[in-house]
Amino acid sequence: MHRLANFDVSRQFLTRKGKITAQIVFGTLCGAAIIGLRTLFDMWAPSSGPFALIYPTVLLSTLYGHWRAGLAAFCVTFAWAWFFVLPVQSSFFFSDPTDPARVFLNAASALVVLIFAEAFRRAAHATLTEIRLRADRRLTLLADLEHRTKNNFALVASMLELQKRRIPHQELHAPLDDAVGRVRTFADAYSALALEQSDDPSVDMKPYLDYLLNRIEASSLPPAVKLFREIDAATLLREEAVAIGLYLNEAVSNACKYAFPNDRSGTIAVFFHVRDRGWRFTIEDDGVGDAAIPHPGGGLGSQLLTAFAAQASATHHGGPVLNGYRSEMRKVLETEVA
Repeated sequence: MHRLANFDVSRQFLTRKGKITAQIVFGTLCGAAIIGLRTLFDMWAPSSGPFALIYPTVLLSTLYGHWRAGLAAFCVTFAWAWFFVLPVQSSFFFSDPTDPARVFLNAASALVVLIFAEAFRRAAHATLTEIRLRADRRLTLLADLEHRTKNNFALVASMLELQKRRIPHQELHAPLDDAVGRVRTFADAYSALALEQSDDPSVDMKPYLDYLLNRIEASSLPPAVKLFREIDAATLLREEAVAIGLYLNEAVSNACKYAFPNDRSGTIAVFFHVRDRGWRFTIEDDGVGDAAIPHPGGGLGSQLLTAFAAQASATHHGGPVLNGYRSEMRKVLETEVA
């Protein structure tokens, strides 16, 4: 239906002459097609409703071929019906004295259909064009905002690095390093999102998460730790995608920092599974388990994970499991919860 609403027989032609020719030919072909249909109908009920099929022909020709196509279809079908169908057949003379008024009324009605169809076509196309322009402007502004956000995060990280160098107390460097790392993960999430920039407001999650995981694997993962991934193909809204990217960076960063002390070997597994009524995002490691929790009451990392889950309208749960630690973000529609 959306394609039909946007169909225009003359759109592919670049010159005005080509467009006009295409419109007239289209209207003539529509008229010829309806004449063929009318000829078949006359085998069953000859001379009944001689002008009945003119109205839908004029309407469709005008909607998809502009007013010239509608006028061409009107001229072809009306002249044919008058000459070949209306008595006296094969003649423009009338056998009934009331026929001239009837012919004039049908012609006027067909032209009214043509005028209103053209007005509707122009209004519909103007509305669609305005919607496209607004959507393009919003996408441009969104791309610019994401680019500025990424740059601002990078700027903040650089400022923190400069501030750390000015502080002589070594015990204060570690908290600043944590802050710098978190800010840089925010910038990475927006950088990955920029690579997925398209006209669609949704994000393809598999390449998006693969990009983030490849970045983590290349730069942040300890040598003795392996990264396993299992990601379903899905598309989510950009806000959800950003939240999941930030959640991924924070959870993996925590696992790398606390789950594998003293160069312990292990695996971090990342799962993104989609179901009919929601999705589940899990980061699980086979590290030291309970000992991987630096603040049993919930530190900054746990608070950030909860905040990222809230941003995606999801729930967060984190805790030790049999062979390590698991952080999970889950979104389920209310109908499934019930």
